[in-house]
Amino acid sequence: MARRRIGLVKIKDIIRYRLVAGMGERRVARAVGVSRTAVGKYIRAFQLSGLELSQLESMADSALEETLAGVKTLLKSSRYQELSGRFPSMLLELKKKGMTLQLLWERYLQDYPQGYQYSQFCLHFHQWCNASEVSMHIEHKAGEEMFVDWAGDTLKVINGNTGQEWPLEQFVAILGASGLTYVEARETQQEEDWIRGNEGAMWYWGGVSLALIPDCTKTAVARIDPYEPGINPVFDDFAKHYGMVIVPARARHPKDKALVENAVRLVYQRISVHLSGKTFYSLKEVNEAIRDLLEKHNNRPFQKLEISRRELFEKVERQALAPLPAERFPLKSVAMATVQFNYHVELHEDIHYYSVPHYLRTKDPKTQVKIVYDDRVVAIYYDNMRIVQYMRDRAPNGYTTLAEHMPPEHRWYAEWSRERFISWARTMGSQVETVIAKVLDSHTYAPQGFRVCLGILNLAKPHGAEKLNKACRRALSFGTYSYTRIRNILAQGLEQERQPQLELLSPRLPEHENLRGREYFN
Repeated sequence: MARRRIGLVKIKDIIRYRLVAGMGERRVARAVGVSRTAVGKYIRAFQLSGLELSQLESMADSALEETLAGVKTLLKSSRYQELSGRFPSMLLELKKKGMTLQLLWERYLQDYPQGYQYSQFCLHFHQWCNASEVSMHIEHKAGEEMFVDWAGDTLKVINGNTGQEWPLEQFVAILGASGLTYVEARETQQEEDWIRGNEGAMWYWGGVSLALIPDCTKTAVARIDPYEPGINPVFDDFAKHYGMVIVPARARHPKDKALVENAVRLVYQRISVHLSGKTFYSLKEVNEAIRDLLEKHNNRPFQKLEISRRELFEKVERQALAPLPAERFPLKSVAMATVQFNYHVELHEDIHYYSVPHYLRTKDPKTQVKIVYDDRVVAIYYDNMRIVQYMRDRAPNGYTTLAEHMPPEHRWYAEWSRERFISWARTMGSQVETVIAKVLDSHTYAPQGFRVCLGILNLAKPHGAEKLNKACRRALSFGTYSYTRIRNILAQGLEQERQPQLELLSPRLPEHENLRGREYFN
């Protein structure tokens, strides 16, 4: 007895249930009342036809029937059967760097001269890819891209310690070429969880891809821009530690992240649904359960490719990944700080102060900067741009200052010190050294005397060091060490005169009985 023909109404229901509602083939078969084989046959025929789902309702039944019949005829042809048998191996070859469809087509014609021409060869191959589970992987070369994102829905388990519901975030990563997937539960989507999730993925597959492609989450992208997005500074340091480049997916371009979104859908189906509502006593215990289900997912064969993600990874992608660094990324701490009146910011953990450019200091509002630090390095960011980086100094109440951060007047003082002035004066003579020391000692705040010292020492340029030394000796004999007095002595040539005798300057007093002599005081 001939089999009854399936009506077009049922065929449309099959397509809608499978491709729109996302039902499995078995569920569709039960809902429509046909075999699972028939469901798979009509779904494949529709996908190979090149039709869009939006055309299904408006398309005439006769046109749909004719289109699907043409696809079925194609599938029965021996030439197509010979070509389609090559598709799985072709897909593996295309993962290799330098391999193209043109080269594969040339090999195909050498083996099968009566085969399809290049345009039909490409058309049938792409239709086969679109009709299979691996449609997203065709454009990605081995070792090039790692896609990452948070799953939109949390994993809701029961915390055995509290008895309360425990919502956990799910971090998902996938390699572009092989589709090898990584899943990890984290308590939040904060920066530390984001960094450790990405790091966990790379250590899971034992290598580093060339590019890391995140969604535009704030922990990855600080400033959204279609041409030059601003990468979060800590995430950027993380990528540099592993030798990767960050290429954020463009906003409102779902195809840029279709691979990871498809992975998230499979995570819901193959991992989350099996763990939801179960009781766990630690995050480690949750991730151990996730790892068991993840291995089953990665070892499960693709529907059409007849190879698993793990096998595909081992064949074409593992050797293409760059090696891991010797150490994991030293996760940095982040603190906010106010730029103080002296253009320094405090790292509160060490009570140590670091300079920033003086122009960042404002009164209203006060400037806030971000300090990102680890055991060795302290970096300071303003407006998501790193403005300076220091080696960490844990000396309490200490200051680490760069001269270029100072305003001009402060920079001038910073270039001088008491020791520098004394050393310079010593080269000109002991009297000059004595005068400079007295000038510096006369000021409670040493920089106040720097300009006076500089003025005195510069008198050696027009007069010479020897005359300056004599002028300083003459000034000291008068009990003075001012710049003006020394300059006048040199200008009038008085540095050569001998010191006057005290008795010549003071008149001798006459003898008188009322005057007491020196003996009176002995």
